[in-house]
Amino acid sequence: MLLTHLIDFSKREYGEYPFLYFENQVYTNLDVEKYAKKVSVMLRDLGMTDGERIVVSIPNCPEVIYSYQGILRSRSIVIPVLHLLHASEIHYILNDSKAKAVFTSSHILPKFLEAAKGLSYTPLFIVVDEIDDPSLLFQHEMLLLHETLDSVDESNEIIKDAEENDVAVILYTSGTTGRPKGVMLTHKNLYSNTKTTYDLAMEKGPLNRKTTLGVLPLAHAFGFTMMNSNILSGNSVVIFSKFDVEQIFESIEKHKVSSFAAVPAMIHAMVASPHAENYDLSSLESVACGSASLPIALIDAFKIKFNAEIREGYGLSEATTIVTTSRNGMPVKYGSVGVPIPGVQVRIVDEHGGDVPRGEIGELLVKGDNVTPGYYGLVEETKSTIREGWLYTGDLVRMDEDGYLYIVDRKKDLVIRGGLNIYPRDVEEVLVKHEAVSEVAVVGLPDEKMGEEIVAYVVKKTGFEVTSEEIILFSQEKLAKYKTPKQVYFVQQLPRNGVGKILKKKLRDMHVEKHDEILLKKNRP
Repeated sequence: MLLTHLIDFSKREYGEYPFLYFENQVYTNLDVEKYAKKVSVMLRDLGMTDGERIVVSIPNCPEVIYSYQGILRSRSIVIPVLHLLHASEIHYILNDSKAKAVFTSSHILPKFLEAAKGLSYTPLFIVVDEIDDPSLLFQHEMLLLHETLDSVDESNEIIKDAEENDVAVILYTSGTTGRPKGVMLTHKNLYSNTKTTYDLAMEKGPLNRKTTLGVLPLAHAFGFTMMNSNILSGNSVVIFSKFDVEQIFESIEKHKVSSFAAVPAMIHAMVASPHAENYDLSSLESVACGSASLPIALIDAFKIKFNAEIREGYGLSEATTIVTTSRNGMPVKYGSVGVPIPGVQVRIVDEHGGDVPRGEIGELLVKGDNVTPGYYGLVEETKSTIREGWLYTGDLVRMDEDGYLYIVDRKKDLVIRGGLNIYPRDVEEVLVKHEAVSEVAVVGLPDEKMGEEIVAYVVKKTGFEVTSEEIILFSQEKLAKYKTPKQVYFVQQLPRNGVGKILKKKLRDMHVEKHDEILLKKNRP
């Protein structure tokens, strides 16, 4: 099935129903189809079709969803871009993709206008709300979406289906370890993950339509897949343009939400919030969590506070977000990201490419219909990442005797101190158990004597005081001394990308900048 057929399926299976709740607005599945058709006609009238790249960078709202559908219906390619990115990052994506149009909102528009400077071409800006400064309309190639769609007749849509192996989406990786790369995902890739998510939900028995929460950014692969899965399942979705923990609690109570998808930063905020007791959250049964591993201590705290399960999963953009998940009817193993989803093969290999025995650590390889055909415009990077159909993820994992997968660390985050391998997550799991520690991130930094040394960045809990020496001593009581931090730095917050993943590269850069500043002061006359 093509992504453009999802709404057709929902009409046949469920009829018309309230699909999206956003602020005081309600959109049915037929409303979304109508606006998607209008966007498709508009784009074709503008000459944008058949493989043209089009950026969508808007906080979550109905316009994101029907713009995605409309772009795909015109046989163009969606490039979701997180609106929180810096102008320089956006410039890179525009320059790399040569996107001919940009769907955005008025308060993000100035950032895009800055990002467009120096491009070899001029993209068309399609703004989804009112512009405060009307003169911008005359200074740049620009359209107001709703004003334009008012004059579009959706019955004029030219229906020309894509092929399942056509690229539907290009997702630019977050660049946590280097320059962003455009991950190409086909209709087949995306539908594969969507259908599997639907089938897994069906394992409980026939689905009953329900209301869930759309808190994940729709510009992220996980959020994109979850939204497609909700269309297929006939679910109603309460969309949030930004994460607000009290609004989440309010919606769970109002709509009797039993499950939704989140990322670790959201789980942490829910556990830390003092307002949970003001709401009836008894309907909540589970939260699916991906993007990064959760500390076991945080999972325990969530279960105690909300009497609900955390169902961790694992995925990456190159595999259309979902590779493993907790399965209905199987026990939840804390610390595990579950088992491979149907249709996905995995291998765990050593540095020579040989399979390692169960229980041993190696790099995870993935194969299936969900695996990307490659990176946009990057032939050599594609060849090094995908070999004989296997995606080399760069993630270090182990598998237990029951087939459950455990993420140990990113291959690039592995610390080798004095020739000994240290996995930062092992150290983080210990440090987060300290009563004064709210969050922690551990990285390896260059050291002349040992090759690398362990450094921990710690966010303290409100009202607690603790010294770096106390943290180090605490770790030495629980770990072999060579695994314990040499230095501990206290920070107000850990740097994260738009979906809550900790940016360890930024932590390393912060340390280097601080070290260079100290050297500069020492050498200053």
